[in-house]
Amino acid sequence: MNNFMLQAVKEALNGVEHNHGGPFGAVIVKNGKIISKAHNQVLKNSDPTAHAEINAIKKASKKLKTFDLSGCEIYTTCMPCPMCLGAIKWANIKIIYYGATSKDADAIGFRDQEFYEKEVLEFKNIDREECLEPFKVWSAKEDKILY
Repeated sequence: MNNFMLQAVKEALNGVEHNHGGPFGAVIVKNGKIISKAHNQVLKNSDPTAHAEINAIKKASKKLKTFDLSGCEIYTTCMPCPMCLGAIKWANIKIIYYGATSKDADAIGFRDQEFYEKEVLEFKNIDREECLEPFKVWSAKEDKILY
C-alpha cells in the first residue's frame, strides 16, 4: 500500500473511532513530504464543510503560509465530492490520488452519487446590478492579489 494513502486511511479511522464524522481521511504531500493530514470532522464541528480534504487544505495553507498549493498532491480515502473538488482546484493542487469511489460512499449511506447524477439545486439570479458593486471596487483596486 502507498504510504501516503496509508496515512490517509489512519486519519479516516481516527475520525471514525472518535465519532468526528464519516470514514474520510486526506493527506497533502509536497516534494515527497507530508505537509498536512486531516479527517472528516463534520459531526465534531457541526460543520457540513469540515470534510477531510478541506481540513487538509486549510492545514497545508497555514503551514506553508500560502493559498497556492501548486506542486502539492492530495491523497484521499474517497473520490472527492464536488465541494472538495472545488477546494482542491482553488488550491491549485493538480494530482488527486483517491481510494474508494463515490459509489462506495453512496453504498454506505452518503449522498455523493446524488451530486453527480441529478440536479438538486434551483438557481435564481437576483439583484445582479447591486451585487456587481463590490466587483467594480475590486476591479479598480491597484493592490489586489488574484488567486
